[in-house]
Formats: sequence, C-alpha cells, structure tokens
Amino acid sequence: MTDLTAVITGGNKGIGADLARALLDNGYRVISVARHAPEFAHPMLESVEADLLKPDEVTAAAADIASRHQVTHLINNAGLIWPNLLEQAKPEDITGLAQLHLGAPLLLLQAFLPAMKERQFGRVLFNSSRAALGVPTRTAYSATKAGIIGMARTWSLELAPHGITVNVVAPGPVRTDNFWGIVEKDSDAEAALAARIPVKRLGEVRDVTNAFLFFCHPDNGFVTGQTLYVCGGASVGTLQI
Repeated sequence: MTDLTAVITGGNKGIGADLARALLDNGYRVISVARHAPEFAHPMLESVEADLLKPDEVTAAAADIASRHQVTHLINNAGLIWPNLLEQAKPEDITGLAQLHLGAPLLLLQAFLPAMKERQFGRVLFNSSRAALGVPTRTAYSATKAGIIGMARTWSLELAPHGITVNVVAPGPVRTDNFWGIVEKDSDAEAALAARIPVKRLGEVRDVTNAFLFFCHPDNGFVTGQTLYVCGGASVGTLQI
C-alpha cells in the first residue's frame, strides 16, 4: 500500500521524533502535532503546532489536517508524567492528563475516521506505559495510561469491520527526557534501576520505535486490541520500578 500519511502527537522529540524519522525512511508522509516543531526537516515532514492539553486547539488542528490529508495512521504518542505522592495529588492532575492521553486522541480520530472508513484501512496506535500496572507517585499518570488500554480495546472492536486496527505500545523505563526528568541521567539511581530490570538494561528509544513499526505496517491487519509491553521484562511478576 502506498500513499501513507501518519499523524504523530509529540512527533517533535524523543520517541515521537525517532518514529517520525523511521516512517519517513519508509516513505510515509508524517505530520507532527505538538507545541513545538521538530528540530529536523524532511520534504515529507509537516508540523502542526497545538497544545494537546487544550481541546479547542486539538479540534482546530485535527480539522485543518483532515481538510488537507487522508490520514491513514494516527499515533498518539504525546505524554506527560506529573509525578507526586498521593497526599499531593490533585483532581486537576487527572483531568489534565485525561485530556492529553484520552481526550486529544478521541478528537483527532473523530476527524480522521471518515477517510479511514472510506479507504477501509487505518492504523491507530497509542503510547501507554508499563506504569499502567502501577508505579509509586503516578496517580494521574497510571490512571490515564491504563485508561488508554481500555479505550483502545473498545475502539478495536468498533473499527475492526472497517479494516482499522487499534493497538497499544506500553514502554517500561526508556532513556528519554521524560525519564531523566524523574531519574537523573547517568546517576547511581539510573544504574540501580537498570540492574533491577530482567534484561539488565534500560530501554532505548529505538526499542519502542520498532514495536510501533510492527503495528504500523499495512500487512499486520490481523492484530488489533493488543497491548505490547516493551519493558525488558519489567511487566512480568511483581518487580517494582
């Protein structure tokens, strides 16, 4: 299948930027939706700037993209952590991350769905987290990342008859700016965490990109409603990270 267009939220840095580069290398048109443009250029790369925490901006960005492109792939990658202990957690933490992790994907897919249904093809992907299984200081983050899994399973059932798959990648500790915002880069804490992971290392961005590429491929239409933990074994058993 040719003429593939992927929208990636948070496609300007980290996992999103690496995935954008990989898809561009595979001939996709890529549109990043984020507060800032990517730091690299490509003839098939477009940037739409929007704050995904604001529904009105998401709605406007989605309508603009849908008016100019037939989107085949929606990759909901953007995420924030906002860590705090239970005593400091606030309801607005949950509200804000629910908009980012759940509300924005809903608004984007609603805009792109007519073209996907007309084409009888689509790939909808989410970047969840191993934290969906529970991590200290992650009340709002774990709740909304777990919500992604339930929403994706529901969408997969509704959209399967239209040739549209919906799947989730759930990374464990991956060396990104988000991770280093919690654990200092190259610190003893980082080394200790790596030692507790069954494969004895932290994840790299490309580990996650490779999982997304599998779900993105047009030939992988018999896999839907699934969550793939890319976590070095950290989702197995009772390991606390």
